[in-house]
Amino acid sequence: MKKYEALNNLLGWTCFAIALVTYVLTLEPVVSYWDTGEFIASIHRLQVPHQPGAPLFLMLYKVFMLFAGNDPSQLAWFANLASAVMSAFTILFLFWTITALARRLAGPREKDLSVSSLTVVLGAGLTGALAYAFSDTFWFSAVETEVYALSSLCSAITFWAILKWEAVTDKPGAGRWLLLIAYLTGLSIGVHLLNLLAIPALVLIWYFRRYSYSRKGLFLALGGGIIMLLLIQYGIIPGSVALAARLELLLVNGFGLPFHSGLVFFILLLAGGLAWGLYFTARKRKAALNTALLCLTYIYIGFASYAMIVLRAQAGTNINISKPDNAFALLHYLSRGQYLQQPLLNGPDFTSRLLPVEESSTPELGKYRRKGDTWQPGAFKEELKYDHTSFFPRMWYSNRADFYRSWLGLAENEQPDFMDNLRFFLSYQVGHLYGRYFMWNFAGRVNDTQGNYAGTLDGNWISGIQPFDELRLGNMEQLPARITENKAHNTLFCLPLLLGLAGLMYQYRKNKKDFMVIACLFLFTGVAIIVYLNQYPLQPRERDYTFAGSFYAFAIWIGLGVAGVHHLLSTLVRKLSPAAGKAAGTAASKAAGVYQLWNLRPALASCLSVAVCLLAVPLLMAVQEWDDHDRSGRTFVRDMAYNYLTGLDKNAILITNADNNTYPLWYLQEVENVRPDVRVAIYQFFGSDSYVKQMKEPMNESAPLPLALGPNSYAEDAPVFLPVIDKGLKGYVPLKEVTAFAGTDTPAFKVMLSNGKSSNYFPTTKFKIAVDREKAIASGAAEEGEAIVPAIEWEYKDNYVSKPDLFQLDLLAHLDWTRPLYLASTSASTVTLGLDDYYRSEGLAVRLTPVKDTLTTREGDFRTGTSEMYANLMHKYRWNGLKDDHLYVDSETVNMINHYRSLFADLALASYQSGQKDTCIAVLDRMQEVLPPRFSHPSAPVHNINTLTHIQMANLYYECNQPAKGDRLMQEARAFITDSLDYYVSLKPARRRTYQQDIGIGLYAMEQMKASAQAHRREQLQRELTAAYEGYRAIL
Repeated sequence: MKKYEALNNLLGWTCFAIALVTYVLTLEPVVSYWDTGEFIASIHRLQVPHQPGAPLFLMLYKVFMLFAGNDPSQLAWFANLASAVMSAFTILFLFWTITALARRLAGPREKDLSVSSLTVVLGAGLTGALAYAFSDTFWFSAVETEVYALSSLCSAITFWAILKWEAVTDKPGAGRWLLLIAYLTGLSIGVHLLNLLAIPALVLIWYFRRYSYSRKGLFLALGGGIIMLLLIQYGIIPGSVALAARLELLLVNGFGLPFHSGLVFFILLLAGGLAWGLYFTARKRKAALNTALLCLTYIYIGFASYAMIVLRAQAGTNINISKPDNAFALLHYLSRGQYLQQPLLNGPDFTSRLLPVEESSTPELGKYRRKGDTWQPGAFKEELKYDHTSFFPRMWYSNRADFYRSWLGLAENEQPDFMDNLRFFLSYQVGHLYGRYFMWNFAGRVNDTQGNYAGTLDGNWISGIQPFDELRLGNMEQLPARITENKAHNTLFCLPLLLGLAGLMYQYRKNKKDFMVIACLFLFTGVAIIVYLNQYPLQPRERDYTFAGSFYAFAIWIGLGVAGVHHLLSTLVRKLSPAAGKAAGTAASKAAGVYQLWNLRPALASCLSVAVCLLAVPLLMAVQEWDDHDRSGRTFVRDMAYNYLTGLDKNAILITNADNNTYPLWYLQEVENVRPDVRVAIYQFFGSDSYVKQMKEPMNESAPLPLALGPNSYAEDAPVFLPVIDKGLKGYVPLKEVTAFAGTDTPAFKVMLSNGKSSNYFPTTKFKIAVDREKAIASGAAEEGEAIVPAIEWEYKDNYVSKPDLFQLDLLAHLDWTRPLYLASTSASTVTLGLDDYYRSEGLAVRLTPVKDTLTTREGDFRTGTSEMYANLMHKYRWNGLKDDHLYVDSETVNMINHYRSLFADLALASYQSGQKDTCIAVLDRMQEVLPPRFSHPSAPVHNINTLTHIQMANLYYECNQPAKGDRLMQEARAFITDSLDYYVSLKPARRRTYQQDIGIGLYAMEQMKASAQAHRREQLQRELTAAYEGYRAIL
């Protein structure tokens, strides 16, 4: 037994070391995409990130950041290192979990293990733990600053702890393991709520250890686990804060006590009640009740990490989303009130029409606001009613109506029924989302492009077993290079899947109780999440990280699969011919050592099982997954953020669209102190009252935004949309006057809506902004000699003004040309408010100018600021690593590279049109130098790579008398397009229809290349393109 424990510890820490070394070697050195920029900035200054917050995560990672010393450039690396360490510890506890479960399959706990059984048990732990360490989803989160690494560790320790409790439950002091589990549960609330989904599996272990199995008992235990989960999810977390909020309302409004008295009184009351309960149950010797109260106490102690969120919100940090600085705001924050709320068991579908909302007199508890010395309602509850609802609504998001109809083949006016919702749940949410993510990890992955549609290559899973893959995806022999050369093209031949299924079946045969526990964990962290999240299609990114707990459970079965393989080999060995045993026992065989070898056959079977499984699964996964998980040396995202900021004039205002063009900028400003004078304003957040208030205050070295509208316009109960009702006012009306009118409190200046409510409104669609010529030139918005207009005049096109648009109009009205105003170029076309003609593209940002563009005709196209863009693209912007063949360039970076290339093309075209051919050539050459085309091709489908930009650049080379360079670009575009078209030609017509969009774009691009070759007298190229085009056209 001692030998087993020693080896178990040694190999567990070996797994930890392997995982840690792997993650450190592949660690992202700086910020990466999505939430990491927000989190690193929030960790550095202990700020308040998006709902529902992660205070324990922030504080724990802050400890790692302290090791960076005074070097701000290293802070992100140490934050990422924290994720690597947490993930490595997760692998350690997974190893010990697997060996504990495998040990039960080998015989009674009290019995010493044979060498053969010991080998299998430890081999199972090695195989399962390392398989999970090298799995796609887990590895991705292990090398960046996200909550999922620490979340996984909390779940892993919790599950390991319940197994430790089960092993010593009859011994004195066993209850301490339950207290540890309760404390971990409370702490995990401050990381991510997905950890709570392990509770039903923990309750099953407790049930099986304490009671004899019965079907009724099993269902009662499962029901109890679900009730416990719901009590924590909806009782302890928001319920406790709701009680504190009601006490706050009573004591402050009713008794005139100071603000926060209710919160303090609730904490004292809760602490006193728990203390008395513990004293009473100990005195009365009610051990079970005392343990339960202790567990509740420890959950609350863990949950107390949220005090950090409230305290830092009160401090007024720069990142202070929703500003949860009191009990009411904290309740709103924990309830994720700013996010779209999806229906679960009953609700509307995408065809439902919202009925007029009835006015309610019940205040919404989470939206009380301070007014004077009291708390006053900020908004009233609104119960949304629809013309029809359905049970189990899976297709609820009206903005995805076309997708729902396409997926299920519904007619234009057909209303989905319950069976349609069930079909969508099984085929899309379970099959396409969860099933695809699951197979990425345990079968293989086609590429890293987001996969929104079934039956296509992009984002799909693949096994590497050609006949099997061809049944699903078509011809595998002619896959285009963009697939085969993509580093995320991983083929695992379903070996991890098969080994996991072997472990599942073997555990079911040998220990059904343990099987039910793991199955419960697997389902609750998989299918249950699918039901709860009810995700709408076409998400901004893949959501595989949501199901990491389910993949963790399957990794346990992968480990137990070693025991299953060993059992199979042992059975085969035992069935060998008795003659073989007799032959091994002859004198000659004994002399040759064959007899000794024959006696070692159990040990050989165990060693062979472990060796084969280790080679076939973890080693294969490591080899296949390494190149697309190795983020070492990458600074793409940091450089992108730097390029955004460095291209702006001093004291600029930059309006962004959240996520990838905001959070990396927060990181640079808050952590590395790059361009603290720039005010980054998120367009969508202008709908939040706390955010508008924050924008009216100084931040770092940035002055407040000049917003004039009062609180009544941005309060929680302010209208989300203001109608535009043209009152026939003559001419263009100054925008200051219009916004002031739209924000007035005067009842006479409001209009009665169809629902009986009065509302502010916009009385005209014709706005104008006065232009102070001297200020405009001084701020850099225009130059001497430009055709500066005396006033910007334009007509607003929409029938309503949303809250974000209202405050952007307010900003435009009062900016007075004293500060530069920019929009992020990746989202600018959606937030110009009709002012496209007055925005000038300067690279990654477009700038408001008092110069009207009379040439651009397409909406969303902007006049090119040649000198500004030239300075940015040619001198200021950073391109680190984009020329390195060894660095992994993911699909997000490919999209950004293609955006950069389009900017270069715009600058080159503008230079050519102004007669500067040498500049045009220099710009095109610079683009080829810093953004090699190879990065655009292997990772992007035809409709993502801008082949038309490639052709446009070739045309410019031709026009500038650089035919060889033009030919090279044409050949690159042709090679890419024909590579994909060859694949489509190889498909059967029915499957080919799936790629009709790609085929159409590819053929159109070839038409453009033909026309270009003809126009520039490239006869040989024209003949080749014509022959190829006609061939494809005849088939496709």
